[in-house]
Parts: sequence; C-alpha cells; structure tokens
Amino acid sequence: MRSVKLAPRRAGGRGDIPLLVCVCLMVCFGCVMIYSASSYVGKVQYGDSLYFVKKQLLGAVAGGALMAFFAFFPYKKLQKFKYAAVAAAAALLALVFVPGIGVTNYGATRWIGLGAFTVQPSEIAKYAYALFAAAYFSQNAKKVRTVKGVLPVLAVGALFCVLVILEPNMSITMCLGLLMLALVFLSGTNLKTFAVILVPCALAVPALIIAEPYRLQRLSAFLDPWSSPQDEGYQLIQSLYALGNGGFFGVGLFNSTQKYRFLPFAESDFILSVMGEELGFCGLFVFFAACAFIVWRGMRIARRCNDRFGYLLAAGFTLVYGIQVAINALVVSGTIPPTGLPLPLISSGNTSLMVTMASMGVLYNISKGQAPRLTLKAPAPYNKISYSRA
Repeated sequence: MRSVKLAPRRAGGRGDIPLLVCVCLMVCFGCVMIYSASSYVGKVQYGDSLYFVKKQLLGAVAGGALMAFFAFFPYKKLQKFKYAAVAAAAALLALVFVPGIGVTNYGATRWIGLGAFTVQPSEIAKYAYALFAAAYFSQNAKKVRTVKGVLPVLAVGALFCVLVILEPNMSITMCLGLLMLALVFLSGTNLKTFAVILVPCALAVPALIIAEPYRLQRLSAFLDPWSSPQDEGYQLIQSLYALGNGGFFGVGLFNSTQKYRFLPFAESDFILSVMGEELGFCGLFVFFAACAFIVWRGMRIARRCNDRFGYLLAAGFTLVYGIQVAINALVVSGTIPPTGLPLPLISSGNTSLMVTMASMGVLYNISKGQAPRLTLKAPAPYNKISYSRA
C-alpha cells in the first residue's frame, strides 16, 4: 500500500509581492492625481505647476528607501524599540508647541519646520503607538484580561490623543482612539474589560466636540452645510459639487473644475473629491477595491503570522491605513463632520507618504516569515513489485 507523506513548504518565502506592487501603483497614481489637483494652484501660487508633484516625488523616493529597508530589517527586532518609539513620538508632538519650531497653518499647529520641509509628528505617532501596543501585548499576554493589565497601552494612547487634540487635530485623534480600541480587542481581552474601556472613549467624543466652539460650528455645517455656504459649510459643499459632477464615469482625467481654487486643499485632504469628479463612481470603485486589497493582504499577513508580536504589529499597521482611508472617505462624502486628514499614499504630504510606505515594508517583512503550510507529497512510483510465497 502506498503511503502519503506530509512535506513542509515555505509559505510566503518571497514575501507578499502583490501587496508591494499594489502599494507602488497607488503611490504612482497618487502623483498623477496630485498633479491634476494642484497644477493650477501650483502655477498661480508658486509659479510652477509641478510644485506639489516634485515634493511628492521626493517623498516617494524617500518612502521607497524606507520601505526597502524595513522589508529586509527583521521585524522582531522592532520590539526592542517600543519605548524609544513612544518617547520619540511624544517628543516630536511636544516640539510642535515650541515657538520657532512649530509651524501654524489655518489656525492649527501640526507641523515641525525643517528648513523648506515640514514634518507632521501625528502621522509618526500612529505607527509608534501600534508598535508599542503590539510589543506590550505580546510580552504581557496574561495581563490583557484586566483593565489594570491594559492600562499602560491606554495611558500611552491617552497621552498621544491629548497632545494631538491640542494642535488641534480631531481627525488624527479619532484615528488613534479607534486604533487603541481595535488593538485592545485584538489582544484577546474579555468583553467586560473591553466594555469598561469602550464606554469612556465613546463619551469622550461629544465632550471633545462641545469643548471647542469651532467644532460645534463644523458639526452645524455638517448637519446643514447650506446654512453657511460661504463659511463653515463651504468646503463640504464644494466637495459634494465635485462628487456630483463626476457622475458615473467622471468628466475625465485632468478635467476637474473644482480644483481651480473652488475646493480648498484639493491636493491633500480633499483629493478624493477631485478623483470622484474626474474618474466618477467607477473610478472610485476601483480605487476603493485597491484599498480593500491592501487591507485584506495586511490582515491576511497578520492572521498567518506564527508569533503574537508579528500578528499584532501587522494588524496594527494595517488598521492605521484602513481607518485613515475610511475616515477620509466619510469626511469627503459628508457622512461625518469635516476634519483635515490625508488620504494615505495619495494625498500630498511627505510625512504621511513616507511612514505609510515604511509600514508596508514591515508588513512585507512579516509576510516573508509566515508559518509553513503542509502539502501533500506523493512518493515516487514503485519500479519493482515483488511477491513471496507463504
């Protein structure tokens, strides 16, 4: 009787190539859309229609280098940097408030000035927090069932949220809050502990809105943007005009009218509106399918990882990307109150682009060390059959 042997086969030895290909295509697509959305403003304001594209290309090159580095840097060594990452992110967030270092635009101080370039620390803080939470939960697996056990992760998350909301930046605060809840849930805590954490977080949202008058104005504009069409409701109305003008198939690439200084931040926070106008519903459907593909591949990498740290790190980095895409889409479509938030890999902004590409390099690195799968291996056929008499 023939036997069937089980032979181990490396799964993902080459890593998740489709993920990297999709990320690179998204970055290239983002540069095209930035040119379309910003060429007029760049020409009028800076005398160069390629002004924003050139900056984005520099970010893409630097991001590509970071992605390549982390694709080959053993991800398990990142666990050693959990405290350093938190300290660096907190220091950068605090530097934003130092006069002469922090850069203020449109009433918000969210950037650090480095000569001709600026750095947005809140974009770095999201990934630093995901790294810290993954490292802590992997090293303290037995403590996650109690509130006391998850308190260090909650404390770091609260610290980052406070520093970010003081900038002020409600959108990144929401991202950090949702990321914190998601990672606590994925850590394996029980439902009772999760509920104790969830309730105060949910109550904090209306409290933060009420605390600042401008947030109440934005909420009012969200509920009825046409009540203040030249003030708080202006940006949302222009975004809706762009999406409505796009229809099913769009007006064609580079043919948007809203980008001619009608829609503020067309190349950054509201670039999705220009995409909807030029590419239509069909174009946005393909784009969101690509976003869903990245999220699916990231969560697939997390699910297949054979160690707890890699699982939580891959899930955390994937969630940062997915949450930010979802919030940006909800804002642009008028589903939630307007707030500034870049579209990852697409919007103009080097900090967001570079750290997102670096995180994708980490995901690829995790995918290279997936647990081996077992495959059926049939033995070579018998060449001789012998008989023996009893």
